[in-house]
Amino acid sequence: MNNPFSVEGKTILVTGASSGIGAEVAVGLAQLKANLVITGRNEERLSNIYNRLSGSNHSKIIADLNRMEDIDKLISELPVLDGVVFCAGIVKTMPVKNITDAAIDQIFETNIISNIRLCKRILREKKIAKGGSVVFISSVSTFNVKIGNSLYSATKGAMNSFSKAMALEVASQKIRVNCIQPGFIKTALLNSGMITDEQLDAYVSKHPLGLGSPDDVANMCVYLLSDASKWVTGSILTIDGGLTLQ
Repeated sequence: MNNPFSVEGKTILVTGASSGIGAEVAVGLAQLKANLVITGRNEERLSNIYNRLSGSNHSKIIADLNRMEDIDKLISELPVLDGVVFCAGIVKTMPVKNITDAAIDQIFETNIISNIRLCKRILREKKIAKGGSVVFISSVSTFNVKIGNSLYSATKGAMNSFSKAMALEVASQKIRVNCIQPGFIKTALLNSGMITDEQLDAYVSKHPLGLGSPDDVANMCVYLLSDASKWVTGSILTIDGGLTLQ
């Protein structure tokens, strides 16, 4: 019997693969024998992740997706894909009264506008195969909002809506489009000094199953990229250790 959860031999693009969730998604998919194209802005960090990938049928492309010329370069070098995982994103915390035009431009450009531009080009240039899968990494902050997170929550809400409309448009090609909404994930942010021990304890206490790890998100990506999810599209899948049960 064939394994419907297999991603072996599938060619998958992972954006934002140089750190955090994107890095673990790439490493996890490679372990399951997918063929990876990874991209990110930082050459050194992306190379470090590339060197962690199991197998040899992978490639890396340095690209800042906020730059049109880098999107052009990425599209020109991409093979035909079976799947895409959009992991690139940034967080900026500030109250509404302190929001600057520069902050608006930066977070919207990185978290949603660049993804829209890349999706458009992937479809227009026929860089995704019939039956392919597109996965966006969203956030529970779309509805579980926090003070100071208005910009970030807005970009992720836009992503959810965009994904549903795109899912309808590409359904005739059997291409699926879904979002994953993680809760608080243990990443390098925890060691950055930006979060105090007291804040971390507060986050942990709100998750009945504790904090998630990047491989929890990676495992959900595997499901959505595999044939096991061939009847799943336009869905917003929340994985948050029970955070939003309370």
